Amino acid sequence: MNVRGIRGAITVDANEEQQILDATAQMLDAMIQENQLVPDQVGSIFITVTHDLDAAFPAVAIRRLPGWDLVPLMCSLEVPVKGSLQHCIRLMVMVNTDRGQDEIRHIYLGGARALRPDLAAKN
Repeated sequence: MNVRGIRGAITVDANEEQQILDATAQMLDAMIQENQLVPDQVGSIFITVTHDLDAAFPAVAIRRLPGWDLVPLMCSLEVPVKGSLQHCIRLMVMVNTDRGQDEIRHIYLGGARALRPDLAAKN
């Protein structure tokens, strides 16, 4: 079994608590569905937000999902590169799996599709 990273990103329209929580849950749900994940496979989730999102911790949305309360979560700020995508939440889900890199489905939703159009076209 290997440890694989599954990337996900999504944007929100505004720095509002409910938008941040809903978008985080939506993105993780898509990652779960596309990769047939269960919490016990997940070693940890690293979460970043752009500097313009401070109305909520995205980890709160994950902790509210049934069975996900024991998964280690860490939130951080994304590197503030000039001209980079704003209002963006990113996840790096580290999973234990027998799947190969080419079998992992990364998820890019909303405006975050622009980050990796090659991968976003697959979801």
